[in-house]
Amino acid sequence: MNYFIALLSGVIFGLGLLLSAMVDPQKVQNFLDIFGQWDYSLAFVMIGALMVAVPSFQMSKHRPLSLLNRPFAALKQQIERPLAVGAVLFGVGWGIAGMCPAPAVLVASLGHWQGIVFCAAMLVGMMLFRLYEQMVNRSSH
Repeated sequence: MNYFIALLSGVIFGLGLLLSAMVDPQKVQNFLDIFGQWDYSLAFVMIGALMVAVPSFQMSKHRPLSLLNRPFAALKQQIERPLAVGAVLFGVGWGIAGMCPAPAVLVASLGHWQGIVFCAAMLVGMMLFRLYEQMVNRSSH
C-alpha cells in the first residue's frame, strides 16, 4: 500500500509539474530573471505548494505517525552549514539549468536530452558527495 501511495503521489506531482510548465527551463529562468523578462506565474505554483505544505507540516507536529502509520522524518530545527551549502548549490543549479530534480526526472523520462544530461550530472554530484562524506568521516575517526 505504501508503494502505491508513493507512486500515486509521484504521478500527481509530475502532472502538476507538467500543468504548471515547471518542466520548461526557459519559463523557470524567466521566473528567476526579475530584472529582465520576469515571468511571475510560477510564484502562484509556489504559493499553491505552500498552501498544502504549511498546514501539513503543522498537523504533523501534533501526530506521532503519518496517516499510513509511518513515523515522520525528523525536521532540523537549526540551519547548519551543509544545509545552507546544499541550498545554495541547488539554487545555482536551478538557475543555470532551469530545472530542479523532479522536473528533470520527468523530462528525462519523456526522452529529452536535457533531462537525461541533468539527471546524469545529478547522479555524478550525488556520488561525489558520498565520496566527500566518506573522506570526512574517515578523517574524523
